[in-house]
Formats: sequence, structure tokens, C-alpha cells
Amino acid sequence: MADAYPKTPMLDELEKGKWPSFVTEIKMAAADNPMGKDLLGLLERSYREKIGHWKHGGIVGVMGYGGGVIGRYNDLPDEYPNISHFHTMRINQPAGWFYTTEALRKICDIWEKHGSGLTNMHGSTGDIILLGTTTDELEPTFDELQKINFDIGGSGSDVRTPSCCCGQARCEWACYDTMGACYDFTMAYQDELHRPAFPYKFKFKFSGCPNDCVASIARSDMSIIGMWRDDIQMDKDAIKEYADGGMDIKADVVDNCPAKCMDWNGKELTIENSYCRHCMHCINVMPKALAPGKDRGATILLGAKAPIVEGALLSSVIIPFIKMEPPYQEIKDLTERIWDVWCEEGKNRERVGEFIQRVGLGNFLEAIEVEPIPEMVAHPRENPYVFYEEYFEEDDGSED
Repeated sequence: MADAYPKTPMLDELEKGKWPSFVTEIKMAAADNPMGKDLLGLLERSYREKIGHWKHGGIVGVMGYGGGVIGRYNDLPDEYPNISHFHTMRINQPAGWFYTTEALRKICDIWEKHGSGLTNMHGSTGDIILLGTTTDELEPTFDELQKINFDIGGSGSDVRTPSCCCGQARCEWACYDTMGACYDFTMAYQDELHRPAFPYKFKFKFSGCPNDCVASIARSDMSIIGMWRDDIQMDKDAIKEYADGGMDIKADVVDNCPAKCMDWNGKELTIENSYCRHCMHCINVMPKALAPGKDRGATILLGAKAPIVEGALLSSVIIPFIKMEPPYQEIKDLTERIWDVWCEEGKNRERVGEFIQRVGLGNFLEAIEVEPIPEMVAHPRENPYVFYEEYFEEDDGSED
């Protein structure tokens, strides 16, 4: 393998230490694939010169699709011809990232045949990322992926590939079927996913409970987070077992409750559920004794994004509770009203959260036909642009 790739003293530093290194993986690919060899050379040169040698790729894709392929070209094609094109393909992952080894082997075989053999499992959106191929190989790759029932995901100003936690498949705290909802929305919005027509990207992420294992509250334009609206389920005998086993329930559970809605008198745990913030801490600490309530659904939040154009945003509550039952028409109707307003008034490369900040939440809520509610405000004056309109009857001069 030593002769399969160029000398890379700076990259070699990244292989030191106890953690796995992407450099090692590229070197393994370079032993059999010339794209890997050139990639090592270009990357080492970029580190040495402190200059990135990748340029914007423009528009490149497969027939009938506007999204799913990210154009990549280097600016030294004569020196690194095997990666003069190095396009990335985003592939729609299975809901919950459940694969069979057979499916993974088929994907890898296709990519070794048509591309660099390098993959990223998974991108921040959730997709399978296939790193590096030429323009001529895009269509053949797509054709073979279709034969094993994999489709291209989203890229550009469109619906990005919806993703979800494993939900009820493996997690007892899931308050709705995240995988079912993710699949439903993926199928419903195929046109919006494959043909960019928005001001910028729009992401759905589905989390089964407030633990939010897909970080939807920080990374998705629409976060659909499992929630309950009745009392936390409690097994008093199991609580006693925790206490008898040495757990300091006051210090580990009660004192860490952000709502201060719990009390432990040494024998009995009580919860004032009307003050509960559904943070999941007590349930996580005592999973055998506590569980989400039985009246389950989801909270819909809007507007998260990473710090690209403006600063990072966390999503904010738009619907505090909704039942999550197919075909999810109420959520889809809300989504499409949001898209109509955003597409009509949004600026280029302006995410929904930035759009709301610019036009004001009050104006946005009125445009999407949603009434303002206290749950939209984290604390007093958090959202000073929410106003409640008061209507007064005109005084006609008569006495009561």
C-alpha cells in the first residue's frame, strides 16, 4: 500500500492518536482507485499551501432531477486529472437508518464501480453521501441505485431528505411512529424534494420524544418532536427500588428538575404535572419508574438553522400539541401555507427562521393563519413582535 499513494507528511499527522482517521480510509481506497490517490495529493497540497483547491461546481445532476447531486471540480485538473470532476451524490437513507448488510454491500459495490468508493455515513441532513465521481458516471450510478430501490436525496433550494430517530422500532419513549411519519412525508413531497423551487433549503426532522436524538430543534426548519399532554406515568414500587438501591432521588432527580415541579419526602415522589416542561431528565434517570404520559402526539417547532448567512437559530414552538396520525393532513396543510408565504416573500438563500425574524412573528402567523399562543414565547418579552389584537365595540353613547 505504501506505493499506492503519494507522500503525505501533513495528512499522516491526522492518523496519530487513538481515534479512527479519514486519512486512513482514503489511503485504503487509493490502493485500488486512482481517484483516492489524486485526492490525497490535492488534500496534502491544500494543507501545505493553506489554500482550498475546490471550486464551485455549478449545476450538475441526473435526468429529471434538480437536486441530489453536488457538483465538485478542482482548479488543478491537469495535475490531478482523476479528480478533475469529483461530484457528490446524496442518497435518500432508510427511515431510522436501518439497513441490511446486503443493501450496504450493494451500495458499496455500485460506488466502487462508478465512483471513488469513498462514502460518508451520514451527512448532517441524514443522507448516504457518495463522495466523488465524474459527470459521465452520474446517470449509470443512478440507474443501478434505482434497481436496488434507492433514490437520490435532496440538495439545493428544496426539501432536504427527511430524517428521523428509530422511534417506536427500538425506543420505549417514542410518542409517535417517527419512521412512519418520515416515510409518509418523504413520499408526499417527492416533487419538492427533487426539483428545487424554494428560496433556500427546508428540512423536516422527526424525533420521537423530547430527548430529540436527531437534534431537530437545532438543525431543521420544521421540528416534529414527540410529546405527551397528560401526567407522567409513575411506578411507585420502582421508585422505591431506586431509593433502596442507593440513588439520591432528591439530588439526582428533584434538584435537577428545571421546572421545580417535583418533591421527594424520603418515601414518596410527587409531581405537579401542570408545571412540567417535558425535559425528560427524570424519565432518563429513572426509566424503570417513570414514563411519558399516555396521551401522546407531537409538538411542531419552526425555524432552526446553522450559522451560515445569519447566526444559528433554534426552532420555536408553532403548534404545542397535535396528534400524529396518518395521513398527517393538518401538518401538511400548515406546511404548505408556510411554503406559499415563504416562496412569495422570502429572499434568495433566506431560511424560514430568518424570514420570520425579518417580517416579524405576528405578521408571519397572520399570513399562515395560525393564532398566537403563550407557548410561542419562552419568557416575557422573548418575542416582542407578537401582538394580541384587541377589538373594542364603538361607544354608541347609550348607557347600560
